[in-house]
This record gives sequence, structure tokens and C-alpha cells, in this order.
Amino acid sequence: MNVYESMPTAQLDEAIRQLEEQAAQIKARGLSLDMARGKPSPEQTDLSRPMLDLLTSATELSDQGAPADNYGIPDGLPSARQLAADLLGVDAANVVVNGSSSLNLMHDAVCNAYTHGIGGNAPWCQQGEVKFLCPSPGYDRHFAVSARYGIKNVPIAMTPTGPDMDEVERLVQTDPTVKGIWCVPKYANPTGISYSAQTVRRFAALKPAAPDFRIFWDNAYIVHDLYDEGDELLNIFDALAEAGTTDLVYEFASTAKVTFPSSGMAFVAASPADIAELRAAFAVMRVSPEKLTQLMHVRFLPSVDAIKAHMRKHAAVVRPRFELVQRKLEEGLADAGVATWTKPRGGYFVSFDGPEGSAKRIVALMKELGVTLTGAGATWPYGQDPHDTNIRIAPTYPSLEQLGEALDVFVVATRLVSAKLAREARQA
Repeated sequence: MNVYESMPTAQLDEAIRQLEEQAAQIKARGLSLDMARGKPSPEQTDLSRPMLDLLTSATELSDQGAPADNYGIPDGLPSARQLAADLLGVDAANVVVNGSSSLNLMHDAVCNAYTHGIGGNAPWCQQGEVKFLCPSPGYDRHFAVSARYGIKNVPIAMTPTGPDMDEVERLVQTDPTVKGIWCVPKYANPTGISYSAQTVRRFAALKPAAPDFRIFWDNAYIVHDLYDEGDELLNIFDALAEAGTTDLVYEFASTAKVTFPSSGMAFVAASPADIAELRAAFAVMRVSPEKLTQLMHVRFLPSVDAIKAHMRKHAAVVRPRFELVQRKLEEGLADAGVATWTKPRGGYFVSFDGPEGSAKRIVALMKELGVTLTGAGATWPYGQDPHDTNIRIAPTYPSLEQLGEALDVFVVATRLVSAKLAREARQA
């Protein structure tokens, strides 16, 4: 129950007065803290510094006979493709390692479909209205890619087990203008939930009305567990095999938050027919990928076991930050009854929901008090959160001390905005 809504008017006014006084004291401190994006902290990127010593002027710049210092090998070095395949649980023949950004690969896959079509079908740009389903709250950069091409983004409600599959099935299987869906299946951005095995199987069993429909399976947090017992995610390609389905999924991942953001390896896996089509599109865009980075990575992290060991070091850095978020929110807001938030076991975010109409006001007040958050509404297509409740909390980049300061400010801002909303509702 929202305590501010149940307070007598005089008590509510006094609570607002006290909260405004706290906010003024915070503002006078001149804070300048940034929690806007999910970036690894300097402590995390330091974990990968030894990788930089693995290539020198004396290093043999080849991998299984494939040159890393010249053109060629457009699908990526053999060891890089095998590592990516082992991580995703697929055949290396169906993997392309190219560039450092999985978002870039997603963009290029959308661009290819839009301009050249998928599977022999007409390009999306020639088909009239085209739609993408967007589990929401979700990842703003996904939504920006489809919106960039004039594709209509359609929000789909998220549940504790993944997107609302009844709605996904209804739209995908009855509307031929639905061409894709964005998914972050493990530790979803921003909720931190992982899709259940039933949800994955329902995705694999989809019978799209559009033959050129594809699931964009962004497995960005596949190894980003906070605890030794992380969430289990059913392999989407295993589920496709069970369902007897093919040519349905593009799966993406990268080492962006494993080693160095924007300086790692990105990869995509798909069915033999789909990967051949993507390979042909990529061949026009790029002569070959940047392979020296790939060579460093496979020497630093030669196996999935090595990646998991490395990620346990990340977890030791990140886990205290997530636990601090939970402690601060519980201590500061649980008694007020004005908010809910997720408790993820991995990934990079906590999803927070305040009272209806509060998110923009909380984010604006936080900015005024010296703390920058992700913009309110960013987790919904076109920045339009229908209830203005959701805020994405990104705890990884600040130091523990800075994070604690920012969360204390967040508690005051949330309480103040919630109290003022309760008073405004009473005065209406």
C-alpha cells in the first residue's frame, strides 16, 4: 500500500516538506554521478589488460594456418568461430565472427532484409507496412534500429518468464506484416529475467504468417552470471531441432562486456540457409573482419571454460553493486509501498517501477540533484512508456561508494515524487 496516499493531509504535507529539505541538502553537495548506461567499470576492464600483452612484433600472426595480418577469412579466424560456436552451442559452420559490435550485426541483418529481403522474398521496403515486436520494457538500441528503417515497433508485455507468448503467437501467426521480434533471452535488458524453457520452446514452435519473419535472439548476457548458480537458458537451436523448425532465428552475442567494450569480437549464428544469406550480405559490406583482435581473444580466452573463469572475476566485482542496489532499495523504499523492482541473478540492470506518472519526474529530479539516469521511457518503443513508471538502473560503472550515494539520492527522489503525486491526486 502506498503510505503517502493513506496519510492525513497535514502529515503528507509535513512529509513533503521534510523530503524537499533533504533534496535541497543533496543539491547543495554538487554531486556529479552517472548511471545512464550499462558500462563495465574500470575494475572490470582492468581484468582483460593482460590480453594486450599477447601480441608483439615477434608474434606469429596466424591461427590454424589462417592469416590474421592480411585480407581474407571473411567469416572470422577458425579458433574464433569455434569459440563462438562452443559458447552458443551450435556448429561452427553456422557462425560468422565479424567486428566488435553485435548491435552492428543486428543492424546489418535488418538492413539486408529491408533492402534485399530474406529467403528469396521481396525486400521489406517493397512490402508496405512492416512491424517488429518489442518486449517492453526492453533495450532502447534495439528499438532504434527497427525505427530507423521506418519499421513499426509494437510493444509486447514482459512477464516473469519472458514476453507474453500468447500475444507473440497471436501476432506472429496471424499478421504477415510482423517480420521480427527483439529478444534478450538471458538476464533481459532491463528486467534481468531469463526466458523459461517453455517460452523458448514456444518461440521455436512459431508458425509465422510471414515467411521472412525472424527472431533476433540477442544473447548478450549468456555468461554474465552474478552467482555460481546462474539462470539456465534452453538453447534456442536445440528447441528448433525439437520442433522441426529451421530458418527462424538469428542469434547474436559478443565479448563486449567480457573483455573491452567496442574492442572485442561479435558473432551471429543462424541456420545454414540464413547464415549463407548473411555471409553474402556481409561480403559486400566488408572485405574481411579485423582479425588481430580475434587472435588476442582466442589466446587470452581459448575455451568456454576460460571465459567462465574470467566471468567469475567480473562477478566478484559486479555482485556487490547489485546487492547494494537491493539493500538500499529495500531499506529506503520497501516500507513506503510506492515501488517494485527486479532482483536479477545476472546481466547489467535492475528494472524499477514507481507510481504511475512518476518516472519522468524522478529522472528529472535526479538530474537536478546531480545524478544522471537513463532517460525515462527509454525502455519502451519511441520512448513512450504508457504508464510512465519504468526506470532502468545501471549499477555497474560507478564505484561502490558512488553507487551508494546515487541510490540514497534515488530513494529521496522517489519518495518526494511519490508524495507529491499523492497530494496532487488528493487536490484534483
